[in-house]
Amino acid sequence: MVCFLSYNLFMDILKKVLGTINKHSMLSEGDSVLIGLSGGPDSVCLGSILHKLSVDFNLTLNAVYVDHALRLREVVREKAFCRDFCKALGIGFFTRSVNLKKYAKERTVNIQEAARELRYGVYEEISRETNATKIALGHTADDQAETFLMRILRGSGSRGLSGIPPVRGNIIRPLIEIERREIEDFLASDMHERYMVDSSNLKTDYLRNWIRHEVVPELKQKNPSLVKTLCRIADILREEDAYLELIVTKTLMKLISRKSDNTVELFLSPLEAMQKPILRRVIRRVFHETAGLRGIDSVHVEDIIELIKRGKSGDRITLQKGVKVLKSYATLVLTNEIPKRLQLRSFNPPGKLSLDEVSVVLAAEISESIEKPYDGKDTAVFDFDRLTLPLHVRSRKKGDYFYPLHFGKRKKLQDFFIDNKIPRDERDAVPVVVSDDKILWIAGHRMDERFRAHEKTKKFLIMKYFKV
Repeated sequence: MVCFLSYNLFMDILKKVLGTINKHSMLSEGDSVLIGLSGGPDSVCLGSILHKLSVDFNLTLNAVYVDHALRLREVVREKAFCRDFCKALGIGFFTRSVNLKKYAKERTVNIQEAARELRYGVYEEISRETNATKIALGHTADDQAETFLMRILRGSGSRGLSGIPPVRGNIIRPLIEIERREIEDFLASDMHERYMVDSSNLKTDYLRNWIRHEVVPELKQKNPSLVKTLCRIADILREEDAYLELIVTKTLMKLISRKSDNTVELFLSPLEAMQKPILRRVIRRVFHETAGLRGIDSVHVEDIIELIKRGKSGDRITLQKGVKVLKSYATLVLTNEIPKRLQLRSFNPPGKLSLDEVSVVLAAEISESIEKPYDGKDTAVFDFDRLTLPLHVRSRKKGDYFYPLHFGKRKKLQDFFIDNKIPRDERDAVPVVVSDDKILWIAGHRMDERFRAHEKTKKFLIMKYFKV
């Protein structure tokens, strides 16, 4: 294939690409590389250069063409071109078809986002089949500049403006520092029409195409070095982003109180004192790294910061997909879990009662004596003869009241929860133990004065609360 190219142009681009590869440690000796091949100038250039470098790096090369089920007539020609291109260079060739319109409709995303997600899914699939260690994509410096402008228009922060990373996991972009005009010049020098043109890339109804064909040419008249300038800014922002992300990682190690796939609880005090640039990143990272919470956008980050800085304990905001952010007395809880509520149960002591929906076990034994006094929280002791069996265990209900031990008077259960700083979304999960409709124990928190054991008690009911 090199014989079709102008030697000087090819060697100039090859030298630049090799510099990019070495600077970002993109390739290692013996790598198996899967090339995303569309037949367009960028991917053709990428395939040609990797073929040239395959001897130096001892590379195994394969390529894949993704058919999006659009532009049906063009796709036939593109597939044939890509197959012939790979055959001439001795590159393994694969094709995969995806249903782009169906995917976009099912996930309510735009066509461009759907196409991107499907392509990357195919790349990962074929890379597993071929045992590829790297996936090489043909993004150029112009793609980087266009992405920068797109994200400005969409209101991205500095992280978004850092643009397309040269390396992300096993994905490499060897052409990311090469401008599109350089690629087109070197392909046109001897290859003439030896690449395909995607007609959809010529339309200006997509944001990227409008920026590419109308905005960038206009800006280049004022600044011929526009692409280099924007790429340099993106590089600086990417370096700063990496540094700030390191700070966020260290910060989060001290912030997380508890975490599951759907819930993260953060200590509130450090968040309230945190500067906004780090706080924004902390919140974004929490959502990104928690499977059930992904999909937040920048407007919600600002809402959460407002809740942290100015909200009162008990305040909350609700985001999309049922995600809630709750400001408690000492923590900030981010969750998409539905608040748990206990089913009504009967309980005849002695024995154990499992409350599976809240991961709690209540254990009870009857004794004629006790060895020591108990605090009435996790373990409570009652005068058995004052109780009416069976006991019942349930969640709170409107109008509940009891006589807290050592309090001296009646108290509404709602007020008790508030005074004891029990988060609103956790209150329905607190077991309320009742005897003849009278509350005798708020399990794990406080027992009722009316049923406590005293010096004349002959039979004791000892109840214990366990989290499992």
